[in-house]
Amino acid sequence: MLTDSRLIVGLDLPSLDAARAMVERLEGTVTSYKIGLTLLARPGGVAFAHELKAAGKMVFQDWKLHDIGAQVEGAARAVAEGGCDLLTVHAEPQVMKGAVKGRDAAGTGTKLLAVTVMTSLSDADLADIGYGYTASDLVERRVRQALECGVDGVVSSPLEAGRVREIAIEAGRPDFLIVTPGVRPEGADKGDQQRVATPRAAIEAGATHLVVARPVVGADNPLRAASAIIESIDGLRL
Repeated sequence: MLTDSRLIVGLDLPSLDAARAMVERLEGTVTSYKIGLTLLARPGGVAFAHELKAAGKMVFQDWKLHDIGAQVEGAARAVAEGGCDLLTVHAEPQVMKGAVKGRDAAGTGTKLLAVTVMTSLSDADLADIGYGYTASDLVERRVRQALECGVDGVVSSPLEAGRVREIAIEAGRPDFLIVTPGVRPEGADKGDQQRVATPRAAIEAGATHLVVARPVVGADNPLRAASAIIESIDGLRL
């Protein structure tokens, strides 16, 4: 059975019991998991993340840290010391600099990802918020800031992955991570995502990792759904 650590399954489920059951159903095929705020905020949520890490899984704690630099520094250090492969922060310079300082103080292998523009936001949504940028322009600005601040990668939609890859290579960072939510297999419902692409298209555009939640955890047969995604990107490499 094929496995591929580039597929990160988002455990967007209502309880820790449901999340554990899903991990059991996907055993042997999925090795990487994202744990979002709904589970992290529950009693035992962080312990569950550590449990997956101890079981040899790649664990992505999706905190999306956003506070003054000193608070982000302390939080990033705490998460990294606890054991975490990927940690998200918002792509604002003060936030990213604080996160880098905290992670470095922890001395672990935690990789920091800066969230550029949420994949649920369209250009019209950004205008409503008050940004004077389109999504693609704002992503580009934040990617350059992320590179300057020394984070390890970004979270962006698959539609911007190609440009992010170009900017990273221009900056001498071919190892820069590009983690893409908003990934939907052919024929899948978009849900609340606005800027989406298929798994194959996202990898071909330059994504290093795919985050997929509902198309897997909401499927009648999650194992089959995850296997189909892995098969669709098998053999595709940067």
